[in-house]
Amino acid sequence: MKTVLPLSLTKTSLALALGLGSVTAAMAQTPTVNVATDPSFVPFEMMDQETGEMIGFDMDIINEVADRAGFEVNLTTMEFSGIIPAVQTGNQEIAIAGTTITEERAEVVDFSDPYYDSGLRIIVRADNDDISTLEDLEGHSVATKIGSTSYDFLQEELGDDADITPYPATADMYMALLGRNVDAVLYDAPNVAYFSQTRGEGRTKVVGPLYEGQQYGIVFHKGSKWVEPTNEALAAMQEDGTYDEIYAKWFGEAPSEE
Repeated sequence: MKTVLPLSLTKTSLALALGLGSVTAAMAQTPTVNVATDPSFVPFEMMDQETGEMIGFDMDIINEVADRAGFEVNLTTMEFSGIIPAVQTGNQEIAIAGTTITEERAEVVDFSDPYYDSGLRIIVRADNDDISTLEDLEGHSVATKIGSTSYDFLQEELGDDADITPYPATADMYMALLGRNVDAVLYDAPNVAYFSQTRGEGRTKVVGPLYEGQQYGIVFHKGSKWVEPTNEALAAMQEDGTYDEIYAKWFGEAPSEE
């Protein structure tokens, strides 16, 4: 015997099916975007040894931006020196890795509006009283990171007057400092401060002023359609307090408005 469903039930079933179909379609339409980062720039990006996931200030920022801008993050880790070329060639659409906005970089990639104010600081061993300024680095060995603005700064300011050694990872340059292979490290201020308060506590100290006021930006392939949505998301995060919450989570207090 053929069973005939009541018309109302048929309509309800159809509506539910269409509704579920709409949700599925909407989920399927959320694009996945390739995003690159450097796994060793703490506390901006680092590997959680327990979960194997990338965590940090930048990771919270890009995930929040992605939610608001409407894309899914497909994260890839690589050495910092390879990040700009990867985005420039289109192998990666976006990168977030504490990347300083510079005119030279802006010629080959696009940047978001600045999302973090930084600079460069010197860190030495706790028992070193000979180095406290950039000028004191003359005649000494100093480590920094390959492809970083700190390396460019050292070359411009000191050149052959100091023994400048670039390392592929931040952990390498700090190990060189603790192992007495170099006399000092010059690198991004937040990373230097974080190391001195964690693994370097009691063994290192940060000296001298802040050099080269810098701003970090999210990096995009030239002409990326995600620049404007990202800037809108960053502005909204600043406006509703989300940015301050993320900042305080990783740096202890919200940034100064001065």
